[in-house]
Amino acid sequence: MNLHEKDKNNESNELLQLVSFKIGNEEFGVDILKVQEINRMMAITKVPSAPSFVEGVINLRGRVIPVIDLRIKMGLPKRESSKNTRIVVVELEGTTVGFIVDEVSEVLRIPKNITEAPPEMVAGIDADYITAVGKLEDRLLILLDLEKVLSLTQSKQLAELEV
Repeated sequence: MNLHEKDKNNESNELLQLVSFKIGNEEFGVDILKVQEINRMMAITKVPSAPSFVEGVINLRGRVIPVIDLRIKMGLPKRESSKNTRIVVVELEGTTVGFIVDEVSEVLRIPKNITEAPPEMVAGIDADYITAVGKLEDRLLILLDLEKVLSLTQSKQLAELEV
């Protein structure tokens, strides 16, 4: 076995650990290492002049963190929260941010070799956010890069909201 074959073998055995969640009818996954916690919906304080996708800020154990409505950020219509709505709290480039999702599904461990690069044209979602598409037995899982969901400018604006 040459070195290249060995690398290929390791890649096929590599597992991705993901937190999966739904937005509308689509299922998304993010690296579990980025997720700090998952919370039920809570009171969100509006922030004047914040970008439209910023729902406001929450007080999370004494820390004020910005909360982003992932539906709006992805160009989907706003939806009232339900008993399944969750705030997924993540660490992005040193800033703690909450993302509102319709429902958290499960923690998944999938082999990296069942994922493939996203198609060039992905309807309704900016393809830059998508790192890969996982082909599960009965469904597709869209893997998101949350850092790319926010531009550098937006990350700086959010860091200013965080206390």
